Amino acid sequence: MLNRHIVRGGLALVLLGLAGFGAWLSSLAPASAPAQAQPVAAGDVDAMLASLQPPGHKRPLVAVVGLNDATETTDYLMPTGILRRADVAEVVTLAAGQGPVKLFPALTVQADATIAQFDARHPAGADYVIVPAMSRDDDPAVLAWLREQSGKGAIVLGVCAGAKVVAAAGLLDGKRATTHWYYLQDMLDKHPSITYVANRRVVADRGVATSTGISASMPMMLTLIEAMAGRQKAEAVARDLGLPSWDLRHASQAFVLSRPFATTVLGNVLAFWNRERIGVELQPGMDEVSLALVADAWSRTYRSRALSFARTPQAVETRNKVRVIPDASPADRPSAAPMAAFTDRRPAQALDQTLHAIAGRYGAPTASVVALQLEYPWRTSP
Repeated sequence: MLNRHIVRGGLALVLLGLAGFGAWLSSLAPASAPAQAQPVAAGDVDAMLASLQPPGHKRPLVAVVGLNDATETTDYLMPTGILRRADVAEVVTLAAGQGPVKLFPALTVQADATIAQFDARHPAGADYVIVPAMSRDDDPAVLAWLREQSGKGAIVLGVCAGAKVVAAAGLLDGKRATTHWYYLQDMLDKHPSITYVANRRVVADRGVATSTGISASMPMMLTLIEAMAGRQKAEAVARDLGLPSWDLRHASQAFVLSRPFATTVLGNVLAFWNRERIGVELQPGMDEVSLALVADAWSRTYRSRALSFARTPQAVETRNKVRVIPDASPADRPSAAPMAAFTDRRPAQALDQTLHAIAGRYGAPTASVVALQLEYPWRTSP
């Protein structure tokens, strides 16, 4: 009798759970709303550029900081690669502590220095500090360091959910900001004095700049380059990235947690037996921005994960001197799907071609899930 009651109780809980999940699913938007991004007023752009201009006439010093155990892949590598290829500043990658920086959802790199080593070499601090999304928003060492750098006069740029880290340091209190669509409400709930600005890829306010989701680090860095070295330089770098045009416009309402997104993710997660590793070969001199975008995208399908490998176990140095530590040796390559990685293409092209490859392999809904996570305005049609 007792067992029968336990079984009935268990079934009742399962049914209640399913009913609750069904109600939650039905409450979601039926699809992401199609939206046209509106141009940003010239005065607003000029004001942002003025707020991001480097202090003095010296070559600016830029620090890109990350946690060792998990820092977002593209948030960390794209600013580094874009600013170094522009050659308008000294760019230093930092780790909170000793050892490699494990990027999420793919790749591992060796930072140039720890934050303690940076402080010893540059007691006056950085001109700019770039803050990617991290596994934790409340790391005491990182938060204290950000407050110190801001106090020394650094302009702090929170990329994607890195805005949450900047907010946790108290640097966004009473200011205007934005962040990745998925984390926006969480940031506003924890820091109600922040004023959210919609429909902008980048928002700047009194020594701090923030951006929308992961892919926004590209227009954010181009805007920073324009502030440092002028429009012509920024346009030249954009062409090198394979980006024919760029600006700060953004259709925020197009990026929401929708029913198709949730059901696609759920279906891919439940198919746990159907997982792949996508082999990405590390080559000396390869484009680290293309590498980041490709590895990031393949690792966000809920069906696959990028696996980097090289001919030797030593770190491979990319085009702009980022040292990437391989996940595996060539002997492990047979266990990874032999997919075209597109890392030899310009970054913007590599991302588009990767999304089309994902659509071809797993279906257009999965490619759209990846694009939505990257907060990238992409559609499945070529």
